[in-house]
Amino acid sequence: MTRASGTMFGLAYGDALGAPTEFLTMKQIRERFGEDGPAGLDGDPALVTDDTQMAIAVGVALLDALENPPFTPDLITPMWRRRFVDWLNSPDNNRAPGNTCLRACHGLAAGKPWVDATIAGSKGCGANMRVAPVGLAPGLTDETRAGAAQLQAALTHGHPTGLAASELTAFAVRWLADGMDPSDLSDALRDRCYEERTTYHERWLGTLWQRSKAFDPMTFMSLGWEECLDALDRLDVAVERGDRASDPCEITGAGWVAEEALATGLLCFLLFPDEPVRAIRRGAASSGDSDSIACLAGAFAGAHLGMDAWPDGWSARIEYADDLAKIGRAWD
Repeated sequence: MTRASGTMFGLAYGDALGAPTEFLTMKQIRERFGEDGPAGLDGDPALVTDDTQMAIAVGVALLDALENPPFTPDLITPMWRRRFVDWLNSPDNNRAPGNTCLRACHGLAAGKPWVDATIAGSKGCGANMRVAPVGLAPGLTDETRAGAAQLQAALTHGHPTGLAASELTAFAVRWLADGMDPSDLSDALRDRCYEERTTYHERWLGTLWQRSKAFDPMTFMSLGWEECLDALDRLDVAVERGDRASDPCEITGAGWVAEEALATGLLCFLLFPDEPVRAIRRGAASSGDSDSIACLAGAFAGAHLGMDAWPDGWSARIEYADDLAKIGRAWD
């Protein structure tokens, strides 16, 4: 099953559906698009946002790195730096990107060490809306996948919750692509939180923790895992409620920060585990960071169901189709 392609195209489809609704209220969304939000891709090509652009940057750099083993922080860090700076300077970087990513990438472009360029107190969803390729990359140990997921987040977002949520997003994609039943996902993610709550990946993160007020690296990371656990608790409440029609942000949050984006993206997927288009439409029809929520929902749905679950014809119309296909083909 072509689950890597399903993930990459799914995140782009969700991003494209959520882009026009991102700053709208639920009332405005329903007036413009109906009760269930945008029904399909708009335009040819259907434009995406910085979410997909940066996910491609992460993925293409990973392709290059995995062709030059061994895969280490010293190998991938300059590759991600270059791709992020290329994104910063691209004329297509005009999709209302987040201030954290812009500020941090300006620091990277100026040659600062990434631990100084990152925005230490930011846990915005930009940390985990681009991490899906780390979940898809083959042949990584759990420790390497965790460290890499956190590092790509840390280049711009230095808050421990951004790091933890990015790791959980990557592992959710990996587990779904490996065939995990969606009903088991929340418990598996919660177990991961408990297992990793005092782990600091020093080889990948260096001295990042020292930019916080934490007494030691373990205390630094524990905050991130605690906030993710709280978000997963809210996710379970929302899934049990099973409301497929209301604003998905009501219980799990608006998604502007990493743990809420993870929980609300998961909620949209788990409400419609076998209906990927309905999952991303639910994400797009939300009062919060609609493009990022739908982007994550699309990544989870694509990892679970594969490329064939998406409508015929969408892959020819989505922006950056060649880049998405390149990453997907490499790892399918």
